[in-house]
Amino acid sequence: MTSAFKDGLLAGKTAFVAGGTSGINLGIAKRLAELGAKVAVVGRNPEKAKNAAASIGPEALGLSADVRDYGAIRGALEHVVAEFGKLDIVVSGAAGNFLAPAVGMSANAFRTVVDIDLNGTFNVFRACHDLLNTPGASLIAITAPQAVNASTLQIHACAAKAGINQAVRVLALEWGPDIRVNAISPGPIAGTEGMTRLAPGASADGGRQERIALKRWGRIEEVAESAVFLCSASASYVTGIILDCDGGSSLGDATQRTMNPAQA
Repeated sequence: MTSAFKDGLLAGKTAFVAGGTSGINLGIAKRLAELGAKVAVVGRNPEKAKNAAASIGPEALGLSADVRDYGAIRGALEHVVAEFGKLDIVVSGAAGNFLAPAVGMSANAFRTVVDIDLNGTFNVFRACHDLLNTPGASLIAITAPQAVNASTLQIHACAAKAGINQAVRVLALEWGPDIRVNAISPGPIAGTEGMTRLAPGASADGGRQERIALKRWGRIEEVAESAVFLCSASASYVTGIILDCDGGSSLGDATQRTMNPAQA
Protein backbone atom coordinates (compact mmCIF):
# COMPACT_ATOMS: atom_id res chain seq x y z
CA MET A 1 0.00 0.00 0.00
CA THR A 2 1.08 3.60 -0.55
CA SER A 3 2.08 5.47 2.59
CA ALA A 4 1.81 9.20 3.23
CA PHE A 5 4.80 9.11 5.59
CA LYS A 6 8.36 9.85 4.53
CA ASP A 7 11.27 7.46 5.08
CA GLY A 8 13.19 8.10 8.30
CA LEU A 9 10.21 9.81 9.93
CA LEU A 10 10.86 8.07 13.26
CA ALA A 11 14.66 7.99 13.16
CA GLY A 12 16.10 8.40 16.64
CA LYS A 13 12.86 7.32 18.33
CA THR A 14 12.48 4.37 20.69
CA ALA A 15 9.30 2.30 20.64
CA PHE A 16 7.97 -0.39 23.01
CA VAL A 17 5.11 -2.60 21.79
CA ALA A 18 3.37 -4.81 24.36
CA GLY A 19 1.70 -7.76 22.67
CA GLY A 20 3.92 -7.09 19.67
CA THR A 21 4.75 -10.70 18.87
CA SER A 22 1.92 -11.28 16.39
CA GLY A 23 -0.94 -9.79 14.40
CA ILE A 24 -1.78 -6.11 14.47
CA ASN A 25 0.76 -5.25 17.14
CA LEU A 26 3.61 -6.93 15.26
CA GLY A 27 2.50 -5.07 12.14
CA ILE A 28 2.72 -1.79 14.05
CA ALA A 29 6.16 -2.69 15.40
CA LYS A 30 7.43 -3.52 11.91
CA ARG A 31 6.15 -0.25 10.48
CA LEU A 32 7.71 1.81 13.27
CA ALA A 33 11.04 0.09 12.59
CA GLU A 34 10.71 0.65 8.83
CA LEU A 35 10.41 4.36 9.52
CA GLY A 36 13.59 4.39 11.60
CA ALA A 37 12.55 3.72 15.19
CA LYS A 38 14.42 1.37 17.51
CA VAL A 39 11.78 -1.18 18.47
CA ALA A 40 11.24 -3.66 21.29
CA VAL A 41 8.37 -6.14 21.33
CA VAL A 42 7.11 -7.93 24.42
CA GLY A 43 4.97 -11.05 24.78
CA ARG A 44 4.46 -13.93 27.18
CA ASN A 45 6.13 -16.56 24.99
CA PRO A 46 9.95 -16.15 24.85
CA GLU A 47 10.28 -18.01 21.55
CA LYS A 48 7.57 -15.95 19.86
CA ALA A 49 9.18 -12.76 21.16
CA LYS A 50 12.55 -13.82 19.78
CA ASN A 51 11.07 -14.72 16.38
CA ALA A 52 9.04 -11.51 16.21
CA ALA A 53 12.13 -9.40 16.87
CA ALA A 54 14.04 -11.30 14.18
CA SER A 55 11.25 -10.59 11.69
CA ILE A 56 11.48 -6.87 12.46
CA GLY A 57 15.21 -6.55 12.02
CA PRO A 58 18.61 -7.37 13.52
CA GLU A 59 18.51 -4.50 16.00
CA ALA A 60 15.02 -5.15 17.39
CA LEU A 61 14.57 -6.52 20.90
CA GLY A 62 12.24 -9.38 21.77
CA LEU A 63 11.44 -9.70 25.47
CA SER A 64 9.23 -12.01 27.49
CA ALA A 65 6.85 -10.56 30.09
CA ASP A 66 3.19 -10.86 31.06
CA VAL A 67 1.28 -7.57 31.04
CA ARG A 68 -0.68 -8.81 34.06
CA ASP A 69 2.55 -8.72 36.08
CA TYR A 70 3.44 -5.09 36.80
CA GLY A 71 6.94 -5.96 38.02
CA ALA A 72 7.72 -8.00 34.93
CA ILE A 73 6.54 -5.24 32.60
CA ARG A 74 8.50 -2.64 34.53
CA GLY A 75 11.59 -4.80 34.20
CA ALA A 76 11.10 -5.16 30.45
CA LEU A 77 10.67 -1.42 30.06
CA GLU A 78 13.83 -0.72 32.05
CA HIS A 79 15.70 -3.23 29.88
CA VAL A 80 14.64 -1.39 26.73
CA VAL A 81 15.60 2.00 28.13
CA ALA A 82 19.03 0.65 29.11
CA GLU A 83 19.54 -0.63 25.55
CA PHE A 84 17.91 2.10 23.46
CA GLY A 85 17.34 5.15 25.65
CA LYS A 86 14.14 6.74 26.92
CA LEU A 87 10.85 5.80 25.28
CA ASP A 88 9.15 7.99 22.68
CA ILE A 89 6.38 5.57 21.68
CA VAL A 90 4.60 2.97 23.82
CA VAL A 91 1.89 0.73 22.35
CA SER A 92 -0.22 -1.45 24.63
CA GLY A 93 -1.98 -4.11 22.59
CA ALA A 94 -1.91 -7.39 24.51
CA ALA A 95 -5.38 -8.94 24.50
CA GLY A 96 -7.31 -12.10 25.20
CA ASN A 97 -10.72 -13.09 23.85
CA PHE A 98 -13.08 -15.96 23.11
CA LEU A 99 -16.78 -16.42 22.44
CA ALA A 100 -18.94 -17.41 25.41
CA PRO A 101 -22.37 -16.54 26.83
CA ALA A 102 -22.35 -14.82 30.20
CA VAL A 103 -24.10 -17.74 31.90
CA GLY A 104 -21.52 -20.12 30.47
CA MET A 105 -18.52 -18.06 31.58
CA SER A 106 -16.70 -18.57 34.84
CA ALA A 107 -15.70 -15.64 37.02
CA ASN A 108 -12.09 -16.59 36.39
CA ALA A 109 -12.55 -16.47 32.60
CA PHE A 110 -14.11 -13.00 32.82
CA ARG A 111 -11.34 -11.82 35.15
CA THR A 112 -8.61 -13.14 32.86
CA VAL A 113 -9.69 -11.07 29.85
CA VAL A 114 -10.17 -7.93 31.95
CA ASP A 115 -6.77 -8.55 33.54
CA ILE A 116 -4.96 -8.89 30.21
CA ASP A 117 -6.74 -6.12 28.32
CA LEU A 118 -7.62 -3.45 30.86
CA ASN A 119 -5.25 -4.06 33.75
CA GLY A 120 -2.50 -4.86 31.27
CA THR A 121 -2.95 -1.50 29.57
CA PHE A 122 -2.81 0.28 32.91
CA ASN A 123 0.31 -1.66 33.91
CA VAL A 124 2.15 -0.83 30.68
CA PHE A 125 1.27 2.85 30.75
CA ARG A 126 1.79 3.35 34.47
CA ALA A 127 5.11 1.48 34.45
CA CYS A 128 6.51 3.51 31.55
CA HIS A 129 5.56 6.97 32.85
CA ASP A 130 8.94 7.99 34.27
CA LEU A 131 10.83 6.28 31.44
CA LEU A 132 9.31 8.42 28.70
CA ASN A 133 11.18 10.97 26.64
CA THR A 134 9.17 14.09 27.38
CA PRO A 135 7.83 16.38 26.12
CA GLY A 136 6.41 14.67 23.05
CA ALA A 137 5.98 11.04 24.10
CA SER A 138 3.05 9.17 22.55
CA LEU A 139 1.10 6.32 24.15
CA ILE A 140 -1.29 4.23 22.07
CA ALA A 141 -3.73 1.61 23.38
CA ILE A 142 -5.33 -0.96 21.09
CA THR A 143 -9.02 -1.19 21.87
CA ALA A 144 -11.96 -2.62 19.86
CA PRO A 145 -15.47 -1.75 18.64
CA GLN A 146 -16.90 -3.84 21.52
CA ALA A 147 -16.01 -0.92 23.78
CA VAL A 148 -18.96 0.96 22.30
CA ASN A 149 -21.08 -1.65 20.55
CA ALA A 150 -22.53 -4.26 22.89
CA SER A 151 -22.09 -7.76 21.50
CA THR A 152 -23.50 -11.06 22.64
CA LEU A 153 -20.94 -13.66 23.77
CA GLN A 154 -18.51 -10.80 24.49
CA ILE A 155 -19.34 -9.46 27.96
CA HIS A 156 -15.71 -9.80 29.06
CA ALA A 157 -14.25 -8.04 26.00
CA CYS A 158 -16.94 -5.34 25.96
CA ALA A 159 -16.26 -4.47 29.60
CA ALA A 160 -12.48 -4.55 29.22
CA LYS A 161 -12.36 -2.46 26.04
CA ALA A 162 -14.81 0.11 27.42
CA GLY A 163 -12.45 0.45 30.38
CA ILE A 164 -9.50 0.98 28.06
CA ASN A 165 -11.32 3.80 26.24
CA GLN A 166 -12.03 5.61 29.50
CA ALA A 167 -8.50 5.00 30.80
CA VAL A 168 -7.11 6.61 27.66
CA ARG A 169 -9.28 9.69 28.19
CA VAL A 170 -8.36 10.01 31.85
CA LEU A 171 -4.64 9.64 31.20
CA ALA A 172 -4.82 12.20 28.38
CA LEU A 173 -6.26 14.66 30.90
CA GLU A 174 -3.79 13.83 33.65
CA TRP A 175 -0.58 13.47 31.64
CA GLY A 176 -0.87 16.33 29.17
CA PRO A 177 0.81 18.45 27.92
CA ASP A 178 4.03 16.42 27.86
CA ILE A 179 2.48 13.03 27.04
CA ARG A 180 -0.23 12.30 24.47
CA VAL A 181 -2.47 9.28 25.06
CA ASN A 182 -4.71 7.86 22.32
CA ALA A 183 -6.21 4.57 21.16
CA ILE A 184 -6.89 2.76 17.91
CA SER A 185 -10.04 0.67 17.49
CA PRO A 186 -9.49 -1.74 14.58
CA GLY A 187 -12.48 -3.28 12.83
CA PRO A 188 -12.36 -6.68 11.11
CA ILE A 189 -8.74 -7.06 10.01
CA ALA A 190 -7.77 -9.92 7.70
CA GLY A 191 -5.06 -12.34 8.75
CA THR A 192 -5.37 -11.79 12.48
CA GLU A 193 -6.00 -14.20 15.32
CA GLY A 194 -9.05 -12.18 16.29
CA MET A 195 -10.72 -12.84 12.93
CA THR A 196 -9.84 -16.52 13.09
CA ARG A 197 -11.13 -16.93 16.64
CA LEU A 198 -14.18 -14.66 16.63
CA ALA A 199 -15.35 -14.92 13.02
CA PRO A 200 -14.27 -18.30 11.64
CA GLY A 201 -14.84 -18.55 7.91
CA ALA A 202 -15.28 -14.78 7.61
CA SER A 203 -12.49 -14.42 5.05
CA ALA A 204 -14.71 -16.02 2.42
CA ASP A 205 -17.95 -14.41 3.56
CA GLY A 206 -18.77 -11.66 1.09
CA GLY A 207 -22.11 -11.10 2.81
CA ARG A 208 -20.42 -9.82 5.92
CA GLN A 209 -18.23 -7.51 3.88
CA GLU A 210 -21.32 -6.05 2.23
CA ARG A 211 -22.39 -4.72 5.63
CA ILE A 212 -19.20 -2.65 5.89
CA ALA A 213 -19.20 0.81 4.30
CA LEU A 214 -15.89 0.15 2.48
CA LYS A 215 -17.00 -3.38 1.46
CA ARG A 216 -13.84 -5.23 2.51
CA TRP A 217 -11.77 -6.41 5.44
CA GLY A 218 -9.04 -4.13 6.68
CA ARG A 219 -5.32 -4.84 6.45
CA ILE A 220 -2.79 -4.92 9.27
CA GLU A 221 -0.75 -2.34 7.36
CA GLU A 222 -3.65 0.11 7.51
CA VAL A 223 -3.82 -0.10 11.30
CA ALA A 224 -0.06 0.39 11.43
CA GLU A 225 -0.38 3.58 9.39
CA SER A 226 -2.93 4.87 11.90
CA ALA A 227 -0.42 4.21 14.68
CA VAL A 228 2.28 6.09 12.78
CA PHE A 229 -0.03 9.08 12.47
CA LEU A 230 -0.82 9.12 16.19
CA CYS A 231 2.82 9.00 17.24
CA SER A 232 4.02 11.49 14.62
CA ALA A 233 4.28 15.25 14.73
CA SER A 234 1.22 15.37 12.46
CA ALA A 235 -0.85 14.45 15.54
CA SER A 236 0.89 16.86 17.91
CA TYR A 237 -2.47 18.40 18.89
CA VAL A 238 -4.31 15.08 19.14
CA THR A 239 -4.83 13.42 22.50
CA GLY A 240 -7.57 11.44 24.23
CA ILE A 241 -9.14 10.17 21.00
CA ILE A 242 -10.28 6.69 19.99
CA LEU A 243 -9.37 6.41 16.30
CA ASP A 244 -11.65 3.97 14.48
CA CYS A 245 -9.77 2.09 11.77
CA ASP A 246 -12.69 -0.09 10.76
CA GLY A 247 -13.86 0.74 7.24
CA GLY A 248 -17.02 2.21 8.71
CA SER A 249 -18.10 -1.12 10.20
CA SER A 250 -19.05 0.52 13.50
CA LEU A 251 -21.51 2.85 11.75
CA GLY A 252 -24.09 0.15 11.11
CA ASP A 253 -25.24 -2.07 8.27
CA ALA A 254 -24.24 -0.61 4.88
CA THR A 255 -25.95 -3.33 2.83
CA GLN A 256 -27.42 -1.86 -0.34
CA ARG A 257 -31.03 -2.99 -0.46
CA THR A 258 -33.13 -2.55 -3.58
CA MET A 259 -36.02 -0.22 -2.92
CA ASN A 260 -39.19 -0.10 -4.95
CA PRO A 261 -39.63 3.60 -5.96
CA ALA A 262 -43.33 3.25 -5.24
CA GLN A 263 -42.49 2.45 -1.63
CA ALA A 264 -40.07 5.34 -1.19
